[in-house]
Amino acid sequence: MRPIAFARPGERLSVLCLGAHSDDIEIGAGATLLGWLGAGVRLDVHWAVLSSPGKREEEAYASAKAFLDGAERSKIELCKFKDGHFPYEGAQIKAWFEALKPQISPDVIFSHWQGDEHQDHREVSRLTWNTFRDHLILEYEIPKWDGDLGRPNVYVPASEPAMTRKISLLLEYFGSQRGKDWFQAETFSSLARLRGMECRAHFAEAFHVRKLALS
Repeated sequence: MRPIAFARPGERLSVLCLGAHSDDIEIGAGATLLGWLGAGVRLDVHWAVLSSPGKREEEAYASAKAFLDGAERSKIELCKFKDGHFPYEGAQIKAWFEALKPQISPDVIFSHWQGDEHQDHREVSRLTWNTFRDHLILEYEIPKWDGDLGRPNVYVPASEPAMTRKISLLLEYFGSQRGKDWFQAETFSSLARLRGMECRAHFAEAFHVRKLALS
């Protein structure tokens, strides 16, 4: 399989990261972002979390800062849409997307997978595609009890240091989630190992891509 590079060391890459909740981006694409930064890619990142109530707002900001350390430019945006109610707040969230659209034209967008069983995740995915119709969108996966993991078709191998740092930062910054039975290092490393096996790497993050243009 011939790998395709998004960007090489020294090149600039504009990235929009969208997450419904405060740890979603980190879980779905954290190692990929850390890998790009570690390789010397000049990242310009707009990082937006749509719901981070209470203590999770502080966690979301601190984690984003840590994951984006070394980025050439970054903007962290934390919104206050109601957790669990995104389909019922669709008009307000759509207005937020429309206000965001003229501000940026990213090279790549990270967003939720359309087949995710969480209603907030699906709404973010739907509005991402509804708003950014001419962009490369990588839909990331979130492991959880629903058992809704699909068959992704794009893989980004992750080095062991990048994967170790991703897990370390998740456990460090999201103290409010540590009591959940799935929020464990083994969950994140196991999924990354399986996705790595599928693309002949040790670790990898996997994404769903609906449309891709090659030149």
